[in-house]
Amino acid sequence: MSEIHRVRLLVSREHDCGYLPQRTARSAFVDPALRLNPAYYGKLLEQGFRRSGNYVYRPLCRGCAACLPVRIAVADFRADRSQRRCLRHNTDLKMTGVDRLGDEHYALYSTYLRARHPNGGMDPNDAGAFHRFLDAPWSQTLFLEFRQEQHLLALAVVDQVPHGLSAVYTFFDPTQPQRGLGSYAILRQIEVARDAGLDYVYLGYWVAESRKMDYKRRFRPLQVMGVGGWQVQTEP
Repeated sequence: MSEIHRVRLLVSREHDCGYLPQRTARSAFVDPALRLNPAYYGKLLEQGFRRSGNYVYRPLCRGCAACLPVRIAVADFRADRSQRRCLRHNTDLKMTGVDRLGDEHYALYSTYLRARHPNGGMDPNDAGAFHRFLDAPWSQTLFLEFRQEQHLLALAVVDQVPHGLSAVYTFFDPTQPQRGLGSYAILRQIEVARDAGLDYVYLGYWVAESRKMDYKRRFRPLQVMGVGGWQVQTEP
């Protein structure tokens, strides 16, 4: 039995589902006592886990398997017409990697939450929660800024593992919806992964019935993890 099969999991209490109305959800968390590193986390990503802050989890809901882990195979991805237009529309932005999260990032995050996720369970006024949600001391994390001259328009939090990148969270200026900054950040992460010779960009979970998740299926061919392992999603 491999080491990955001996991970101790802790199951959360049930709570309201954040994606599908009138459903409950629960998660299986990797024992926080386990000493993690990017290589071990990469193995967990392959098994459908992801992180929130320092905690690594995957959904374990009763009678529901709607949350499907998804990833982009970098070598196979080709931007469609809409995605190419998104790239052209944002050629005035400069991407820069920074070492840590700061006050400017937190201010943008707070503005983003108030506009895009009001009453969504995350407090835009809690700086401590901001860092607990996005930082992980054991992770090799990239903070990718997207600026128009000096103006910060978006920030993507990305974990690097030996075989790929994992998109943790992206937040952006909600006053510029025409730019498609969320999709643009993913397109640039694909470029970063390709330049680094990495195989995958992990996008977390996709819920087919959730409109807020619909953007993920547009990154084709999208690989979905099911009972038979990772397979290309064939749904139009």
